[in-house]
Amino acid sequence: MRLLVTGGAGYVGSVVATRLLELGHQVVVLDDLSTGNREAVPAGAEFVHGEVGADTAGVLAAHGPFDAVLHFAAMSLVGESVTDPDKYWHGNVVAGIALLDAMCEAGVGTLVFSSTAATYGEPDRVPIVETAPTAPTNPYGATKLAIDHAITSYAHARGLGAVSLRYFNVAGAYGGAGENRVVETHLIPLVLQAALGHRPDIAIFGTDYPTADGTAVRDYIHVADLADAHVLALEAAESGTHRIYNLGSGEGFSVREVIDTCKQVTGIDFPVRIAERRAGDPAVLIASSQRAVDELGWRPQRTDLTQVVADAWEYTRALGERAHSAPR
Repeated sequence: MRLLVTGGAGYVGSVVATRLLELGHQVVVLDDLSTGNREAVPAGAEFVHGEVGADTAGVLAAHGPFDAVLHFAAMSLVGESVTDPDKYWHGNVVAGIALLDAMCEAGVGTLVFSSTAATYGEPDRVPIVETAPTAPTNPYGATKLAIDHAITSYAHARGLGAVSLRYFNVAGAYGGAGENRVVETHLIPLVLQAALGHRPDIAIFGTDYPTADGTAVRDYIHVADLADAHVLALEAAESGTHRIYNLGSGEGFSVREVIDTCKQVTGIDFPVRIAERRAGDPAVLIASSQRAVDELGWRPQRTDLTQVVADAWEYTRALGERAHSAPR
């Protein structure tokens, strides 16, 4: 298939693009490089520097015909979405609607959408299933949920075949691609930065949660398993239908467990400090992926936290070495 991957210079998008190329598909990456990295675009993919909202129609016309779109391009910082909501409503929703319109105009009938568990907000029960109430607590989650609603409407009215994948904490690395952001908010890369001495310490926000060790518990999914789910979703999309799947490892790991595993993998003992809880941080977030197992045949293969961290550590060290050896 000939596929357009928006946001393919970002973390998840670049790994998915890599897997698609490995499977023999033709891949065109559209990315404005506002948060992505040009070097993350895998060899073999055609790269177009542009914006989803303004440029998708032209890319579909000039580089097609395309069989499907995989949409990863999005604003994704929760805190920023609170302080700068217009950036998120325009960047995620307005641009997303423009993408849907461009697909309809070009006759591209299949979409896989990178959604998020932030659409659920603070769940009453875990593991979280797809029928759980959607009550996002920040504009980021609200904008992603808005696009999900729009996709459902387009599927019913225009015959679009779409799948939305709502995932939790993505980690690890694959095919030379990993987490490399200017503004990092995810726990594992932050801890590994502390191990490398790029930050003075790592903070644990709250040690009084009702969990085994008092720290918050989260579900971590390996980015390669996530990429496999996108491939299966692409194959399963049906005209006129919008399916939604939660994706996670099905296991929860506490903040302390993650930090201890990072120390074990790296062999480095870095400073850890205790801080107050952050407002709105639930004690436990774990996904139920049973629907994806039953309907897509997807099963995560890399659920061992040590493997997840080891893959991320290998990438992070290589990234640091490349930066150190770069011409100044």
